[in-house]
Amino acid sequence: MNPQDINEFSHETLPPENFSMTLEEFLESDLEGYEYIKGEIIRIPAASLEHGLICSRVFSRLVLYVQEHQLGEVVTPDTGFQVGERVLKPDVAFLSKDRLPDDHSRACPVPPDLAVEVISHTDITRRTIDKAFAYLEAGTQIVWVLEPRSKTLTVFRSEIDIKLLTRTDTLTGENVIEGFSCPVAQLFE
Repeated sequence: MNPQDINEFSHETLPPENFSMTLEEFLESDLEGYEYIKGEIIRIPAASLEHGLICSRVFSRLVLYVQEHQLGEVVTPDTGFQVGERVLKPDVAFLSKDRLPDDHSRACPVPPDLAVEVISHTDITRRTIDKAFAYLEAGTQIVWVLEPRSKTLTVFRSEIDIKLLTRTDTLTGENVIEGFSCPVAQLFE
């Protein structure tokens, strides 16, 4: 595919069905609203208000703590991260100050230290769990997956270190965002 062909598909037009490109082409493109998974471009549909509210609760609590303690940066879902052979856009992500790249003008070339995914009504749970494992395989230290319907939060540290938290539990940043804690219930209220 020619680079000029990629730029034909800006955020104003959609690529055709079964459209594919290389990872390098995707990183060079200006496609918004998509993730790149193993050669395929996956459209990210608009989120519900519920999804947005939960994301903003997680984001606001994290950003206040991270900024106060000068630990790094917390970013929104528009930020792409290279995760192995994928470019993923977590709903919220944390990157420690030691791992922040110098070039902020493109997708982050390293996976986040913490990735947060909120399951929306259009998500397939299996796909979200596949993303969690992809983050971990690429070097993300911890993944939080929030499920609005059950008001639960699953903490993924590895394929065998998975913990389910309910509304009565307290979420912590463990060794990734040391000292951070928040009652799980507050993320869903």
